Amino acid sequence: MPATRMPRMASLRLSILATATLALGGCISFGEDPPPALLTLTPSVQIAEGAGPGGEASGVLTVRQPEVPGSLSVTRVPVQVDPSTIAYLKDAVWVDRPSKLFQNLLVTTIRERTGRLVLDDVESRAASDSVLRGTLREFGYDARSGAVVVTYDAIRENGGKLQTRRFTARVPGVPAEASPVGVALNDAANQVAIDVADWIGR
Repeated sequence: MPATRMPRMASLRLSILATATLALGGCISFGEDPPPALLTLTPSVQIAEGAGPGGEASGVLTVRQPEVPGSLSVTRVPVQVDPSTIAYLKDAVWVDRPSKLFQNLLVTTIRERTGRLVLDDVESRAASDSVLRGTLREFGYDARSGAVVVTYDAIRENGGKLQTRRFTARVPGVPAEASPVGVALNDAANQVAIDVADWIGR
């Protein structure tokens, strides 16, 4: 091949490569588009300013992060379509995993409503006689009834004794949209947290 044709061939190859890259631009994505907004849980109890409760480390109530089923191990909002089908609500994304958000809500709510020294399992570095653990069974939207549902199976361990109780809150009449579902889940989660706090007591 004559030397004078080499630059033209190289230029042709570059042109073909650029054209192919532009054609693929509409077919591929280098990352998902971010959701319009992220959802979180906000405590409905009044959080007091200043120093909080104190006491002996052994008297701490340790709130562990709840176990969750596979549908809640992500930052999406599950939708129960029918008894055997689960989907995820469009544009509804939590800022953190539901188990962590719910744990934080429990810690704050129990602390403020009971006046007890309450820590999560990361903050509590010493063994305590009182532990709250459990499973967050439901934390999503039921398309069949148009309601959000929060169900927490709690296990309270105190001085070697165990108590169990199921807490459920439901908010009906919620459209299948990210914002109203997020607000309703916040309300339902707060109701469950308040019920748990009253069960724990002072």
